[in-house]
Amino acid sequence: MPNRNASLAIVSLAAGLDAAMLLLFVVIGRASHGEGLWGVLVTWWPFLAGLVVAWLVLTARRTPLRIVWTGVGVWLITVAVAMLLRVVSGQGVQLSFVIVTFLVLGVFLLGWRAIALLVQRQRRRGASVEGSRLAG
Repeated sequence: MPNRNASLAIVSLAAGLDAAMLLLFVVIGRASHGEGLWGVLVTWWPFLAGLVVAWLVLTARRTPLRIVWTGVGVWLITVAVAMLLRVVSGQGVQLSFVIVTFLVLGVFLLGWRAIALLVQRQRRRGASVEGSRLAG
């Protein structure tokens, strides 16, 4: 989103979608390993903490829908901080887990932003077509 001051609604939605994507990743991961939902919070908190750090470092509230810089930065910082926190807290950090985390969170955190930008473009295109019909 190119404007410098995203609305509170957009910022809240973007932050909520980022957190939801992390939660979805955790729930899918735990389910794929036959683990119950009991430990979801234990698994989720390092990712959530990484997300908070990323949003603060990048001041993501300014351009929460941007893929380049905001989205990529949120993705990379979230994964890095989460992996560090998992090591410090004694949670597993096998190379295969790091690779899967990196790839899946890239798709999740960048994917919803790409969809949002496509929707935004379509709306603008529709509004400009509608405006030209009214003017003509």
